[in-house]
Amino acid sequence: MELDDRKLKILTAIIRNYLETGEPVGSRTISKDSDLNLSSATIRNEMSDLEEMGLIVQPHTSAGRIPSDKGYRLYVDMMLKEKEEELNNLKVELNAKSEKLDTILKEAAKVIADSTNYASMITVPQYRSKKIKFIQLTQVDYSSILCVVVLDGNIIKNMMVPCDRELPQDAILKLNLMMNTFLQGLDMQEINVSVMQKLRTEASEYSALISDILDAVAKCLEEQGVEAYTSGSTNIFKYPELNESGKATNLLYALEEKKQLTELMYKEGDKDRGIQVYIGEENPIEATKDCTLVTATYHLEDGVYGKIGILGPRRMDYEKVVGTLRNLMSELDGIFHKE
Repeated sequence: MELDDRKLKILTAIIRNYLETGEPVGSRTISKDSDLNLSSATIRNEMSDLEEMGLIVQPHTSAGRIPSDKGYRLYVDMMLKEKEEELNNLKVELNAKSEKLDTILKEAAKVIADSTNYASMITVPQYRSKKIKFIQLTQVDYSSILCVVVLDGNIIKNMMVPCDRELPQDAILKLNLMMNTFLQGLDMQEINVSVMQKLRTEASEYSALISDILDAVAKCLEEQGVEAYTSGSTNIFKYPELNESGKATNLLYALEEKKQLTELMYKEGDKDRGIQVYIGEENPIEATKDCTLVTATYHLEDGVYGKIGILGPRRMDYEKVVGTLRNLMSELDGIFHKE
């Protein structure tokens, strides 16, 4: 008997419902909770075929069905094969994009500094959404498991999770299945106590390991430091008012250290307000209180954005700076949306 697409969808629905509830799954549940648009009678016929194929079993008369080991095996093997292919393709694609993006951003920082005669900073894009796309667990040796988490925006995070024993392959498959079933599509706020408890209960003897894996996933979802490129730092020596009493040294440190400047550019509520200008005392950073900082936001795709900053004296050419920023944002938009 052939396992066609419809049978596979019904098997998938049975497995996901059973993992969620721990109760046998009936045809009415499948008809309500899936997008198959099939009658209960049709689903019952398909479930009978799946039972005959040994992929599901009926624990007792008049009960729904639950997955058999053979059913789990088929589902997990197909899921992991699909995710492995997707992950490999993503890595190749993202490596190419990352190299291209780094080159473009470094060149953009230099162009800004050269054209304005001020110091410039441009950040690597950040992602507003931090929802889990999928998770892959692989035991690399008896004492550690590699946890690969792919987030929305195709961000890939890798974490090593300690393990006190070598796990059988079936256990790794089960853990992969559970993590993706319970966590796919969630962000950090949605991974609540109830979700974690369900995972630990389902994991049974591996509940302690699940706790460590959840800790690793949480770290992947935490905000990471912002990477930024700077250029034209020595331009500040062209302005006498910035050379007094070691001011230039403090400014150079702020540009080199980057953290305070990037935090200012990413401050709460300042993601989509266009071009912002901080003049003199308006700058919360002590080293820049004799300067003007002009910032703008560029967008690569929905939910993916970065910041551009230009730092110079109060007497900067504001019209030129604003024009330069607008031109650069337009050029970046053209580069990353031309396909």
